[in-house]
Amino acid sequence: MGPVVRRPVVWVAAIVLFVEAIGIALLNWFLGVVVDRQDMSLAGLDSDMMSASSKIGGLVFGLYFAACAVSALLVALRERPPGLLGRVLLISVAVVHVLLGAFTVGLVGWGAFAFMMVVLALIVFTLLAYDRRETGPVDAAPEVGGNGDGEGEGADAGSAGPGEDVAAGSVDLGKGADAKGTPEAEAVAAPPSASSAS
Repeated sequence: MGPVVRRPVVWVAAIVLFVEAIGIALLNWFLGVVVDRQDMSLAGLDSDMMSASSKIGGLVFGLYFAACAVSALLVALRERPPGLLGRVLLISVAVVHVLLGAFTVGLVGWGAFAFMMVVLALIVFTLLAYDRRETGPVDAAPEVGGNGDGEGEGADAGSAGPGEDVAAGSVDLGKGADAKGTPEAEAVAAPPSASSAS
């Protein structure tokens, strides 16, 4: 899939995650305000503590979703796979959307579940879109027997060298055998006699 399709989809994923970050932060803040104004208690818990925890939780989850959106945005801008931290964030937010989709079926309905699954598909696409680079001539693997420094040619020459030496040696041996068979060679090769030495 070319960058004409990949980049816009990753941009959409980043924008959706940013919208979710703002929405979750505002929703938790609103719930905290409602609990504070109603002055109600749940299982003996203090209403002020419930309101503060709701607001803090909304800010934490909002910052978390914003960090995931930044990771997707960097993927779209750089057009390469996310780093280790970005990959961890995107995988974790994908798992969060699976859980949210399971919860929203009973609480909100199938429409919210479909939305969560669409966002999940966008996150998974962001993780997989730039996993494999398009290999060009530079990325092609070197030929077998050579590493680009001329060693392959040397290896070929070295492999051919012994054969040539053996062949040359056989020819030389043949010439030597012919030379020993001649009378001149026997005369040269014969050791001096004892009479000539005296």
